[in-house]
Amino acid sequence: MYSIGFLGAGNMGSAIMKGIAASTLHKEINLYAYNTSPEKVEALAPYGVQKCDSEREVAQKSQFLFLAIKPQKFEEVLPKIADVVAEDMVLVSIAAGIGADFIRKLTVRNAKVVLAMPNTPLLLGVGATALAKDESVTETEFAVVRQIFESCGITAEIAPEQMKEIIAINGSSPAFIYLFAKGFLDYAEKIGLPAESVKKLFVQSLVGSAKMIGESGYTIDELIRQVSSPGGTTLAGLDRFYAGKLTDIVDDACMHCTKRAYELAK
Repeated sequence: MYSIGFLGAGNMGSAIMKGIAASTLHKEINLYAYNTSPEKVEALAPYGVQKCDSEREVAQKSQFLFLAIKPQKFEEVLPKIADVVAEDMVLVSIAAGIGADFIRKLTVRNAKVVLAMPNTPLLLGVGATALAKDESVTETEFAVVRQIFESCGITAEIAPEQMKEIIAINGSSPAFIYLFAKGFLDYAEKIGLPAESVKKLFVQSLVGSAKMIGESGYTIDELIRQVSSPGGTTLAGLDRFYAGKLTDIVDDACMHCTKRAYELAK
C-alpha cells in the first residue's frame, strides 16, 4: 500500500484524488489531504480521502506528498513540514514556475522532488501532464507518480530545465483555446445561429481537429491545405488570420506565459 497525501484540495488536487479513486490504483493507495477549508476535504470522503487537521499531519502520513497549493503559498506552508520530510518521501509539485531547488530550500537539502504541470481537463479525466523527475527519485517512485496522473489523462516526461517553458503548451493552453473558441461562439450568436447546435458542432470540430493533428500522420501545414480549396471560403477566412499575424500573437502569448513562470520562481 502507498500513502499519498495532498497539501491542498482545490480543483486540481481534487481532480487527481478523484482520478485515483476511479482507477485500479485505489486498491493500493491510502489517500490523505489537508486544506485550510476543511469542508473541501470532507467532500472527498466518498472517494476514500481521509481528512488531516494540519500540514504536518498529512506530511507525516505520506510517502508521496502532492503540493497542490498556489506558488505564492510555498514560502508560508513548506517550512511548517520541513522537519517531517523523510528521506524516502517524494514531493510532487503541481505549482507553475516552482523548481526543485526552491522546494529543497524550504524543506530539506536532499528532498526527492517530481515537478508536474497538469491542466484542468484532468477534471474530466482527459488531462495532459508534463512530468520531470529529480535524479534522486527512483524509476519505481517516478512510475507511481506517473500512474497517478495517468489515472486522469496522459503524461509526458520533460527535462527539469524545460518545465517553465512547457507551461504555455499544456498548462495554460486550455485558456488560450477557450478564448479562441469564444470568438467563434460570439460570432455565431451575433448572426443569430442556434446556440446549442453551434456549440455541439464547434466542440466536435475541436475534438476532430485534435485527433487529426495527433493521429492522421499529416503535418499541420498539410492539414490546413486539406481544408483550403483555392478561392474558397476557408482561404478567405485564413487570409484574415494571416493578416492579423495569429501565429505571432500565439508566440508572444507563450513567451509572456514563460516569462511569468520565471518571475514566480524567484
